[in-house]
Amino acid sequence: MTAQIAAGATEESLHRATPEQRRARTVGILLLLLAAFVLWIFGLGVESTDTSTFNLSLPGAKYENIKWEVDSRMLSAILAAVIAFLGGLVLRRTYLRWTNVALAISLALTALSFLTWAAAGKSFSLVGMLVSTVVLSIPVTLGALSGLMCERVAVINISIEGQLLTSAFVGTIVGSAANIWIGFIAAVLVGALLGAVLAVLAIRYHIDQIIAGVVINIFALGLTSFLARRVLTAAPELNSPGRFASAKIPFFGDIPVIGPMFFDQNMFVYATFILVIVIHFGLFYTRWGLRSRSVGEHPKAADTVGIDVHKTRYRNVILGGCIAGLGGAFLTLSQVSRFEENLTAGIGFIGLAAMIFGRWMPFGALAAGLVFGFARALQQKLGILGTPIPSEFLSMLPYIVTIIVVAGVVGKSRPPAADGQPYIKQ
Repeated sequence: MTAQIAAGATEESLHRATPEQRRARTVGILLLLLAAFVLWIFGLGVESTDTSTFNLSLPGAKYENIKWEVDSRMLSAILAAVIAFLGGLVLRRTYLRWTNVALAISLALTALSFLTWAAAGKSFSLVGMLVSTVVLSIPVTLGALSGLMCERVAVINISIEGQLLTSAFVGTIVGSAANIWIGFIAAVLVGALLGAVLAVLAIRYHIDQIIAGVVINIFALGLTSFLARRVLTAAPELNSPGRFASAKIPFFGDIPVIGPMFFDQNMFVYATFILVIVIHFGLFYTRWGLRSRSVGEHPKAADTVGIDVHKTRYRNVILGGCIAGLGGAFLTLSQVSRFEENLTAGIGFIGLAAMIFGRWMPFGALAAGLVFGFARALQQKLGILGTPIPSEFLSMLPYIVTIIVVAGVVGKSRPPAADGQPYIKQ
């Protein structure tokens, strides 16, 4: 009798769905519903004769007038079929390891179908929107990398928003008074300074890291707003630092679509891509990276084997501040070429969401930054196309994506085990 009960329990445990299986089933059902939505709204929602024209080259490019004309209804129907196939595959094979990949592909196809619907009967610069995606992803990616550098050693950096904002302000003032390169250096140094402040508060005085970050954000917003009204209003010549020009990489910059996106940008874009590679290599293939990850996972064990936990945390948090300073410099010395109150408008917090979305990985942070950059670029371009979607909803789009990501739709993310915990040496 006991053996039968044990056998029944074993069989029940074998048939009980794991969290991964339950999530795969949920994603599969969502993809099937998404396929029906794409077919109904974006496919049948346009006239059968409507054609969408996507421009794949920019004016003045070496290869001009490259266009892709497609039947709007037919393309949406094909994309809906592919999404349904992926949903069925995920639903049928609940052990499928690439659930997130299927979800990502489906969302990308949905975005393409949406653009086809929005551009039905019109001409739309697809390459222009993709270039905007890369540019708009840079501050988000740099904010995510800044948070990643801190949280890998178990220090939560909520102050990214304040670091970006203060660096942008100082970069504008110094760049206008001296030159743009000195403004760039000043912005990075200010980011490092605020990183050091956070490090002292969190590591030396063991202040709650969330509270310390919020205090820095409030201080940065108040200080920059006050100085902008007092200084920049009285001396507008201090609010024109200039802008770093784009530098096309020979041959690669002339490749259609890819060239303008990645090889005809300014130094901030190239520096971000290089930083992603360097940080990834440093974290996973160097002694510094091993020590940083050890401090973030088990600081007591790291201390036992001779790693200076406090020194490692100080170094990483200050480096994270430097990266945030680079993001602030990008905002005023590359993107808008002037400072305005609350210029960041939540980019630092979106960077934190991108860090979580990217699972505390450098390349994941870059991919997440591109997703958020695409959401912001889509918001801008849809206004040009004159879609019936209210402009207020389009303005909400980047923040809606943030909520979806933080809610865990892409799966559960695990931060470093000691994240946010102060270390008191015995």
